[in-house]
Amino acid sequence: MTENMERIKADWIAVDWGTSNMRAWAMRSSGTILAEDRSDLGMGKLTPEGFEPALLGVIDAWIDGPTTVVACGMVGSRQGWTEAPYATVPCPALPDGFATAPTKKDGLTVRIIPGIKQDAPADVMRGEETQIAGYLARNPNWDGVICLPGTHTKWVHVSAGEIVSFQTFMTGELFATISTHTVLRHSIPAEGWDEAAFLEGLSDAVARPERIGARLFSLRAEGLVNGMSGDTARARLSGLLIGTELAAAKPYWLGQQIAVIGAGNIARLYVDALATLSAPATQVKADAITIAGLTAAYGRLKG
Repeated sequence: MTENMERIKADWIAVDWGTSNMRAWAMRSSGTILAEDRSDLGMGKLTPEGFEPALLGVIDAWIDGPTTVVACGMVGSRQGWTEAPYATVPCPALPDGFATAPTKKDGLTVRIIPGIKQDAPADVMRGEETQIAGYLARNPNWDGVICLPGTHTKWVHVSAGEIVSFQTFMTGELFATISTHTVLRHSIPAEGWDEAAFLEGLSDAVARPERIGARLFSLRAEGLVNGMSGDTARARLSGLLIGTELAAAKPYWLGQQIAVIGAGNIARLYVDALATLSAPATQVKADAITIAGLTAAYGRLKG
């Protein structure tokens, strides 16, 4: 919670609104952050009529006169406040077609950044395009591949300022599902780590990704037969899944400049994993890049 919010008067407001929560920043026109706050009222907890009250519950004290809010994420999905149609690759990270959400408060304008889709193979993104736009705003004329790790990790080919193609991997969701809803729930603890086991699983999966099904069950068998610890099993599972992803995504990252956008342990795992494959990557903090992307979108709207 930001202290003394009643003293903050924003020139505009940046919002990152996902399925689980919402983050907002009071901004100067220059891009300086004046204050920030968040709410656990994500898209998944709201009806269309509930978005404006949820937003005002966070930002109302920052508003003094006509105010523009620039938002990204699942707020623009079909189940969100109002749908922001997808732009089709190849396209800029900030394409045309910003949606305007219906509002009742006088002077409040809410603009939502479009998502991006790919027709074949079919794929979609919402929110990641804003992080990509932020990275490109800070690194003009950059060509390469951007990895955005998470529940659904995305690999995005960027060239000449456009998103050319992308691919999504459900690696994070698979880890959560396998470790809590399969026979491996008896072997995988909620916490714990073994770096050597992670690297072993990574190397195994990159070399023989087609054997992933057998390697997964061996985690259970190793615990029963050889007493493998939970820490080792958890790290090896992570290595196996990320290794299988990297093997499949190799046409994206091989020989390319690579940026990994994300904070914390999961982004570090991808950077370390790529390093073992002689593919150095730069890690970039997600929050800062998201704000940079929202700032670029605001500048686009201001013309």
